[in-house]
Amino acid sequence: MYHSYFGIEEQVFSIAVNPKYMYMSDQHREALAHLLYGVKSGGFVMLTGEVGTGKTTTIRCLLEQLPANADVAIIMNPAASSRDLMCSICDEFGVQYDTDEASIKILTDKLYAFLLQNHTNERNSILLIDEAQLLRITTLEQIRLLTNLESHTQKMLQIILVGQPELNDVLAQPALRQLSQRITARYHLRPLNLNETSAYIRHRLTVAGMPPGRDPFSPVVVKKMHAISGGIPRLINILCDRMLLGAYSQEATTVDSRMFKQASEEVLGDPREKAFIRRHRLSPPLIYSGSAVAVALILLCVIWWLFRPAAPVPAASVVAGARVEQSASGVIESSTRWTRHQDEALTALLNHLGYQQESAAYPCWLANKNGMDCETLEAKTWDDFLAINRPAVLTLTSPTRHTVYASVINIEGNSATLLADGGEQTISLDELGALWTGEYVIIWRRPVLFDGAIRLGDSGPMVDWLAAQFANLDGQKTPLAQNTFNKMLDHRVKLFQRSHGIKDDGVVGVQTFLRLNEELGLEAPMQSRLPFDAPRQRLGADQ
Repeated sequence: MYHSYFGIEEQVFSIAVNPKYMYMSDQHREALAHLLYGVKSGGFVMLTGEVGTGKTTTIRCLLEQLPANADVAIIMNPAASSRDLMCSICDEFGVQYDTDEASIKILTDKLYAFLLQNHTNERNSILLIDEAQLLRITTLEQIRLLTNLESHTQKMLQIILVGQPELNDVLAQPALRQLSQRITARYHLRPLNLNETSAYIRHRLTVAGMPPGRDPFSPVVVKKMHAISGGIPRLINILCDRMLLGAYSQEATTVDSRMFKQASEEVLGDPREKAFIRRHRLSPPLIYSGSAVAVALILLCVIWWLFRPAAPVPAASVVAGARVEQSASGVIESSTRWTRHQDEALTALLNHLGYQQESAAYPCWLANKNGMDCETLEAKTWDDFLAINRPAVLTLTSPTRHTVYASVINIEGNSATLLADGGEQTISLDELGALWTGEYVIIWRRPVLFDGAIRLGDSGPMVDWLAAQFANLDGQKTPLAQNTFNKMLDHRVKLFQRSHGIKDDGVVGVQTFLRLNEELGLEAPMQSRLPFDAPRQRLGADQ
């Protein structure tokens, strides 16, 4: 609308990401350099910044500078489950898979084959995850495991995490220390300072074709704009756009203080009202006398009476084991069987296992302090789940299409026993299976250095640990293998797997380790409780 009036070609301060308007401040150049270095060196790269500081624009600039032999998978919905995330990654890379048979293992195997082929063809594979602060801890762990896909000389997959500052807090949790240690380059974008704000505005006007010698924003207005926007480019764009529109409507060539005030109130609200709210929100609570409290209670009762609902709302209806309540804002699901928060379900499971935990904060970290680990797995059938034979937290999709979680401690016949408020409840497998996504989390005693399955031909301390456990189990003084997974150890593993109903392929993964833990008395199966002070088999020095 105001473009021709100011002699510019297009909407110069659009909030849409447009690489041609990319303003490379010193910190943006440094951020881009960090990202390019991280992509070349492999592993994890992380970029954080407040909303609107230019993360997406920086990433766009990065993508434009990647070599022609780079294949990039961009994930925009990181809040999905581990399986859905793996499906999205395969989709982005063009990896073909059978939707009906796509377990995490199958997806990982197919992705590995793709990455290996790419590596053979001298192509780079890059995974970029935006809004990464929304990732669940269990999904982050799955992402970490993807970096185990490597050749003898380099990682086959480079991963870029982009998110708001909360991502730093997520990765700072002890449960994610292995992932955090793998980040080879990280950079935090700060808001622009005053000089950068002024240069940013001039840069966009110049790119849009503003004639030389014209500048609608005086230094005084720019200073005020920087102060009220906090140096956030997105807010600067919105404010500038609104001010140019105001100047155009008043046939002015420059923005004055009155136009700035009007634009800032339209965009951000009246600052006087915000200051009033902040003052009263932060002021100490008032100490009322007994009579004042009584008056307040009477007033509340009168207000409630005047505005009470004309007709009572049905308290609840039961759908598939969940109680659905009506409220003014819509349908709100509550249930004594499951919770909207995975950490709460994991906390209930920890308490069931014998570790009394009052707070639901960071249950996997607290489990780790007691020699346990959280492991996210996926099953296609109840038989797959029963093969693991451990209490678990299931990920469900509720009747109202919310993601909810249930702690399953036993399955007998066609019924499952769930931890619930005030005790335990049973539910049929048919009813529970209709809600289950197939994803679940167990809490188990992971060997300290276990970071993926081992098999014939592998070498290292994990092989020594495994051979020592079988020697202990068989009452033998000499282990079957030292440092290298040999044929004798492979034969012993296959015998063990066969005797426990596990596929006897000689590959020692989570399921084999779980059964080995049972035989060694380190873990108990479903419905059994094992105190957390039971001995933990460690590999190397104590952590």
